[in-house]
Amino acid sequence: MRTRFRILLVAAGAGLLSLQPALAQTPATGQPVASSAPMSLTLQQAIDYALQNKSTLQSQRINEQVARARIGEIKATGLPQINANAALTDNFKLQRSLVDFGAFAGGPGTLDGARLTPQQLASVNAGQEVVLAPAYTPVESAGPQPLAFGLRFAGNTSASASQQLFNGSYLLGLKAAKVYEQLSVKQTVQTEIEVVEQVSKAYYSTLVARERLTLLNRNVQRLDTLLFQTQQTFKQGFVEKLDVDRLQVQVNNLKIEAQNAQRLIDLSLALLKFQMGLDQRQGVELTGALDAAVLDAERDKLKSAGSEFDYNNRIEYSVLETQRDLAVLDIRNRRAGYLPTLNLTAAYGFLGSAPKLGELLEFRGPNSTYLSPSGRPILNQNWFGFGNVGLALNIPIFDGFRKRYSIQQGRLALEQVNKGFTTLQQSIDLERRQGETTLQNSLDVLANQKANLDLATDVARVAKIKFQEGVGSNLEVITAETDLRQAQTNYYSSLYDALVAKVDFDKAAGTLYQKK
Repeated sequence: MRTRFRILLVAAGAGLLSLQPALAQTPATGQPVASSAPMSLTLQQAIDYALQNKSTLQSQRINEQVARARIGEIKATGLPQINANAALTDNFKLQRSLVDFGAFAGGPGTLDGARLTPQQLASVNAGQEVVLAPAYTPVESAGPQPLAFGLRFAGNTSASASQQLFNGSYLLGLKAAKVYEQLSVKQTVQTEIEVVEQVSKAYYSTLVARERLTLLNRNVQRLDTLLFQTQQTFKQGFVEKLDVDRLQVQVNNLKIEAQNAQRLIDLSLALLKFQMGLDQRQGVELTGALDAAVLDAERDKLKSAGSEFDYNNRIEYSVLETQRDLAVLDIRNRRAGYLPTLNLTAAYGFLGSAPKLGELLEFRGPNSTYLSPSGRPILNQNWFGFGNVGLALNIPIFDGFRKRYSIQQGRLALEQVNKGFTTLQQSIDLERRQGETTLQNSLDVLANQKANLDLATDVARVAKIKFQEGVGSNLEVITAETDLRQAQTNYYSSLYDALVAKVDFDKAAGTLYQKK
């Protein structure tokens, strides 16, 4: 008859058997290499090892580093931004533009002589000096003419810098980044609690299975002794062959059950190693012991659990508070979009051009000249510098109510987070009530099964004595042994249930693991 305890171990074993190919084929990267000597482990040592080596925890701690890198990225946007660039262009076909030079030239046309007016002629005859104004023909416009500006090869190199002077979103971003880092740390603690829960249950499962195997081995030894005595009595003719056969069947069944229990211990150890992040090839030796005093202490805890509980003891509540802080900062950041931004900008660089690439790369500056045929120096510069400095002010005026609806979304998101507090508190209350009830029931069942075990042990002892004294039947002994094994199985199943209930209760109360 399969009990609940055996079903739990078999289920765990089936899951681990499905993992065996992956464990055999996947190298144990990121974890200590298995040693030949077995590793001695108490429950606390197993938990400490898992907190250091469990891959899920290591991955979560990487998220903390990502959060810190994110903070550095946000801070960097507030520091001076300096860039340099260079470009070389081959204008193999220069763009032309139409230009009407006649429209703005204003020059005279062809000289058309000079004419004296009668008044000027009279002045000349009188011996006076007269200044004549020359006459020109009207200028004929040639119409728009195509003109290409620039030279074939052009280059530029420059450096620019900018510095934020005021940006409301940047200031809020710094605050949000710090809160985000706090969230990643709390999520790591949440993962640590889950690891502690899994390791504790796997450790207790192995301890219970080990104690049960020890008791089964004692049962085998006891029945072996009884079988030997019965065989000797049969040879003397005082018992029937049927009595010997019945005991032999019992011994065989008990040995098979002990073998199965040993395999279940191996599977429990494999599950514990998996939960710890330990190499499956590493031998372990559990030094912990099942102490009933630990369970007795839980009774005292139940008496004061309701009055001492604080929701802040649950990491889920703290995580939700951090998420609320992020939602508040998100709304403030959206509102900051209405504020202007002010940046300081500066740039300095050089522009150059030449008809040939070789000439462009000569980099001739302002002191470069050449002599004309007449000996007059002519400027031969092909690169010219430029620079600027200024302020860039951006004032948002109207964006079609985009920010308004964005703020509305942020407020609704905050309202959802606030509603989550009510849901979480109700969920925690239910978990605590379930944990208290389950633990109390498990402790009561354990006490009852312990009494049954003591009674069944005494019945089996008396039945054996009666059979050896010849006043009891072999069938009575077999029935008592069967009842004893069932009582043992029920006891260890209830012991495992109580230990699991203890872990669940501590988790619900927020006392399972406190980060140092």
